[in-house]
Amino acid sequence: MPCRALLLLAVLSGWFTPSSFAQAPKAPPEKLDGPPIVTAKGWVIADGKTGQMLWGEKADEPLPIASTTKIMTAWIVLQLAAKNPEVLDEIVTVSEVAAKTTGSSAGVKAGDQLPVRELLYGLLLPSGNDAAMVFAEHFGPRLRLDGKPTEAVPSFVAEMNRQAATLKMKNTKYIDPHGLTKNLSTPRDLALLASTVLKDERFAAYVSTRSHSFDILTASGEKRTATWQNTNRLLGIEGYDGVKTGTTTAAGSCLVGSGRYQGDHLIVVVLGCTSNDSRYADTRNLFRVGWKERATKKP
Repeated sequence: MPCRALLLLAVLSGWFTPSSFAQAPKAPPEKLDGPPIVTAKGWVIADGKTGQMLWGEKADEPLPIASTTKIMTAWIVLQLAAKNPEVLDEIVTVSEVAAKTTGSSAGVKAGDQLPVRELLYGLLLPSGNDAAMVFAEHFGPRLRLDGKPTEAVPSFVAEMNRQAATLKMKNTKYIDPHGLTKNLSTPRDLALLASTVLKDERFAAYVSTRSHSFDILTASGEKRTATWQNTNRLLGIEGYDGVKTGTTTAAGSCLVGSGRYQGDHLIVVVLGCTSNDSRYADTRNLFRVGWKERATKKP
């Protein structure tokens, strides 16, 4: 759109008037040092192996995290599978409640049946809120602390918070398994979580997959092919291999990213970006800053 048209649109929309723009005081001059300019409310660049923060801004400020919640949801399931490999072959049945979960979806329907290992793709690629509920309902009962009669989903969420405490994610609080409400965490905490879960080869394989299809057994006994596409657009660029997007009105656009360049593995977390496009621009800019800074400090 031509500049004149943009100016006219801004004036008509009430964004500013030419006179108010001309009379407004100028912002301070640009600083040549300090953190990169991004739209994110909080961000971190961290070492991929240790999760240790290298650079960040508002790194310890609790912010809504939307579907980046599902990193922990998947981690709970995969930890159960680490103790008992047969967990991945368990068949889950989608409930009416899970099927009606709003927001981003794996497209599963009430009565659908599929193995845990397949539904993990539905959780992590299209960011299925329905899949998160299926897992919470299915595994919650076996996660009850001391056998107390707690409902399935609260039991699963309690385990998410126990794991966060174990990992020393000091400013993280989960309320649900999908991120639709207001789960809170910080860029530092999410970087620590990402560095931990990426050490699991199965988790790393899931989040680096761009597309996956599976034939779901429906309630009527027929099969329906589900094809799940990864919401993480960074996977279209060589060197990026995860981890998870998240978007809600409260959280803005969020991303936990993993990238490798010339043997250097970094994790970048951005929370509260102004749009889906800006979260990718922010993340790529932070990765480039991180890789450049690390390269200059090598002996």
